[in-house]
Amino acid sequence: MSKLLSISLSFVVLLQSFGVSLCDVSQIDEFIEHAQFHSEQYGDNVFVFISKHYGELKATHDKEHQEEKEDHEQLPFQHQSHFSSATAFVLIAYKEHFKSFEISEYKSHNFFYQAPSSSLHSEGILQPPRHS
Repeated sequence: MSKLLSISLSFVVLLQSFGVSLCDVSQIDEFIEHAQFHSEQYGDNVFVFISKHYGELKATHDKEHQEEKEDHEQLPFQHQSHFSSATAFVLIAYKEHFKSFEISEYKSHNFFYQAPSSSLHSEGILQPPRHS
């Protein structure tokens, strides 16, 4: 079962790396129906159909057949997406020699301990840990 899962996930990653999404796979039936329509209506074979919808004849076909615009939008691989990621690593050699510094003898403490005045502390519920 784990082999089947890993093979199917690998296949999904492969398809996504080519730009094929699950939406495109689900639109294959629209592709076949529209290819059959072109075969019956215009006498196009598969290569001419692909050229009219994805190749060099696409611009002229779209211009001449505006009534099929909704059908063309339903075909797979019509989406255009772009994803880019830029990562930069800049290594700067920054060396600064430490300068001598002085240690002052003046010590001022800004803290003090005040014994708790709550009854919970006196009963022993909220006592701080003790060294044993």
